[in-house]
Amino acid sequence: MLEETGLPYKVHLVDITRQEQFKPEFLKINPNNKIPAIVDHDGPHHLPISVFESGAILIYLADKTGKFLSSDLRQRTTAIQWLMFQMGGIGPMLGQLHHFLHYAAERIPYAIERYANEAKRLYRVMDNHLESQTFFAGEYSIADMAIFPWVNLHERQHIDLDDYIYVKRWHHEIAERAAVRKALRVADQG
Repeated sequence: MLEETGLPYKVHLVDITRQEQFKPEFLKINPNNKIPAIVDHDGPHHLPISVFESGAILIYLADKTGKFLSSDLRQRTTAIQWLMFQMGGIGPMLGQLHHFLHYAAERIPYAIERYANEAKRLYRVMDNHLESQTFFAGEYSIADMAIFPWVNLHERQHIDLDDYIYVKRWHHEIAERAAVRKALRVADQG
């Protein structure tokens, strides 16, 4: 989102393997000790504001810049509902799948099967929707920005995008955006 809007920013890495998310200075920004979080030093009324939770950050930046979230109530609502789909479904379910596939101390077949099945269901929901839409809200929006990083990890989820041709088309189109390519390079360097 920051690359897409052209807003200046500075990345501050928070090393969760070193428990840096529990440091008092980070807890002032996000009392829930999770990443991401931002501090906008030129917030409302030119006062600093910190924002945590990726969905809240995206809405805040969209409202601040007037970009990637329509002011038309119908289109705005569509974008927000797909953003919430990511917040309540894609993120938690694919996050659990990643955990049980790659990080769990013990391999638990039931958990892997449960989250793999849910991942496939969510991919089908996205594929069905994208059959008639180029982007989740009709035009490129914060919903696409929120969903893309999870779909970009499809191989780690053992998902073959050839099984979801409309998601594959959408993923390719977004991956080709200059701002997305730059953001992925920045993330790889972190």
